[in-house]
Amino acid sequence: MLKFILRRCLEAIPTLFILITISFFMMRLAPGSPFTGERTLPPEVMANIEAKYHLNDPIMTQYFSYLKQLAHGDFGPSFKYKDYSVNDLVASSFPVSAKLGAAAFFLAVILGVSAGVIAA
Repeated sequence: MLKFILRRCLEAIPTLFILITISFFMMRLAPGSPFTGERTLPPEVMANIEAKYHLNDPIMTQYFSYLKQLAHGDFGPSFKYKDYSVNDLVASSFPVSAKLGAAAFFLAVILGVSAGVIAA
């Protein structure tokens, strides 16, 4: 059983790599940047923002930087909430999600076992 679980986890690595790569390049193919939609900014401000977030680097440099940050668990700054990183936002909402997931799991086990006993 352990061999099966290990094999399935190792098979998930290329799948995650492909999904990460596809999502990165799809976001880069979209017109504009993360900062163009909200309000019109002067060109010098846009240049400063693009330099700060390395959006003016070549796309392959951005991609390898993105992979390196993901490997280190750094999901970057939040563009919506100032002074927060994505890690902070995930960490603050994870306990609520974990409680909800655990409650759903126990409810599913109770209902599933009950239905199985009734059906047998």
